[in-house]
Amino acid sequence: MRRFSCTILLLLLVGLVSCSGPQQADKPSERPRLSIDLAKRILALPVSCLEIEYPNKLGQVLGGAEDLQSPRQLHPVFYGCFDWHSAVHGYWTIVQLLKQFPELDLDGEIRSLLSAHLTPENIQVEIAFFEDQHNQNFERTYGWAWLFKLQEALITWDDAQAKEWAAALQPLVEVLIDKYHVYLPKLVYPIRAGQHDNSAFSLSLSLDYARSSGNVAFESLIREHATRLYQGDRGCDLGFEPSGYDFLSPCLEEAYLMSRLMDRSAYLSWLPEFMPELLTTDFQLSPAIVKDRSDGKLVHLDGLNYSRSACLYGLSQFDDALAHLAESGQSHFDFSIDNLSHQDDYMGSHWLGTFALYALERSAKIGAAIN
Repeated sequence: MRRFSCTILLLLLVGLVSCSGPQQADKPSERPRLSIDLAKRILALPVSCLEIEYPNKLGQVLGGAEDLQSPRQLHPVFYGCFDWHSAVHGYWTIVQLLKQFPELDLDGEIRSLLSAHLTPENIQVEIAFFEDQHNQNFERTYGWAWLFKLQEALITWDDAQAKEWAAALQPLVEVLIDKYHVYLPKLVYPIRAGQHDNSAFSLSLSLDYARSSGNVAFESLIREHATRLYQGDRGCDLGFEPSGYDFLSPCLEEAYLMSRLMDRSAYLSWLPEFMPELLTTDFQLSPAIVKDRSDGKLVHLDGLNYSRSACLYGLSQFDDALAHLAESGQSHFDFSIDNLSHQDDYMGSHWLGTFALYALERSAKIGAAIN
């Protein structure tokens, strides 16, 4: 296993200094900004696990004894960080942070990691897995969507190496876009789960890539089927959320997705029927509480606080009538951010940094002045 001792040591020391234990925020502070210190804390998490092969949750369907291979043999790029999708969004996290803070990798060790893994040869092995008759639907659609986000980050980075990595990754992107074109027309009902299968969350991430890449056909596919699946929805009740291990809010993910696909007038007619409470200036939503961060399912609720924050920030930017939602977005972010430490159990540390960064990306001031 490749070691990145100097880089990781520096990042972890900053994380330890910055972390002061769980924060129970009574009221939100100013809108979060991606400071260099917070970037170091987040970056330490995926950098430390991208080449940790075990423990690993493969999630594959075995067609025979020949399929019993190691994670790295099956997925020479995305084998670390416990499972395939976490490895994918770990790469996204690294790319996003290096784009904004290149000084985090002055010695080039992290770039070397990316170059060693994101090669055309390795991507072809990943493609072969998706083309296996028993794994046609592997990571549908959560992992697909995070791969699109990774490619979005690469193609929007004015960097020579990033262009090479994006070129290597593009064939897999095309495979998954084709799969989406097959899948969405036969999806009669949306999946409203609070975990990976949630249709609205994956469609929202995929929309980011479609728009950034200028893929009009892909964007049209997303628009057509999201409208078909969600436009008639009424009365989504936050009172039934969250379930005990959600990391996504079915109601908020749908509300946010539709705000990105409908014009202002249509959306402000649709939203009062779907979730009227979002339009009330005294809107209240309590952050989710986690009692055991070593439990891989229960720690999902920290992720829920980040993903709720992302939705609430996104909605707050849509129209002045929703601007008050930023306050709730901030309270959710504040509630969980001080739990984001490499000292946490691996079941949380291998993925939660991504969701903190995702919330920051959706906030109005992402990338603003460094604290």
